[in-house]
Amino acid sequence: MFGAKAIAATALRMQQTRLEVIGNNVANVNTTGFKAPRLDFQTALYTTGLNPSFPRSPEEHNQRGHSVLIAGIARDWRTGNFQRTERNLDFAIEGEGFFVLQDVNGEQVFTRNGSFALSVEDEGTFLVNGNGLYVLDPDGERIEIPFGIDSIDVRDTGEIYFISNSEVVGTAQLGLATFVNLKGLEQTGNGLFRHAESAGERLPVGAGTLVRQGMLEGSNVNIADEMTRLIRTQRAFQLASRALTLADEMEGVANNMRR
Repeated sequence: MFGAKAIAATALRMQQTRLEVIGNNVANVNTTGFKAPRLDFQTALYTTGLNPSFPRSPEEHNQRGHSVLIAGIARDWRTGNFQRTERNLDFAIEGEGFFVLQDVNGEQVFTRNGSFALSVEDEGTFLVNGNGLYVLDPDGERIEIPFGIDSIDVRDTGEIYFISNSEVVGTAQLGLATFVNLKGLEQTGNGLFRHAESAGERLPVGAGTLVRQGMLEGSNVNIADEMTRLIRTQRAFQLASRALTLADEMEGVANNMRR
């Protein structure tokens, strides 16, 4: 009975983790640029009592499973719905790719959240995100805003034009990047991702990637899908809980037979 209790207890822990992932998705339904993760399962190790190639008989126990394990968390990278803001420093990426930022340690991080602002400093005025991280150009340099401009115009290619008195007084380029294996990116919080070895080579974005000014990309969480997963997870949790209870009751009966 101990094996049955251990299997049921493991299933309960895994379903609890799945509930946490679903809860996190629902909580971030309004988070800009959020990409919903999904928890995948795999069977645990099997023990082999006899060679499986032998003919089976009622008294043989060839292979026995040991519950379920987490196979990994697969993130949905589909583009979320665009939300028009009409704010000149809001940008959304249509297609694959990330904005490139510089974190507090000077390392490059990547995000789909294009809600930017201006930071006025002694060295100049720079384009930053909501947490004050610098937005970088393709060369990894901070994007500096010329003094006294009237507006900023960003083209679909990510090229920035600084306008003063209806004339272009300077240009810059938003740094955009993608990776061979998006699943290998390491999430650090605040909608940021870090390049990990498992993500493979960093690549420039393709011709199909466009930058939309005055818009933000919303979360790609599908509430209907999350509710369906929630119901299935609750049912699986109930079944595992019932299996644990039955295993405990059977063990209690066996122990009482010895008295």
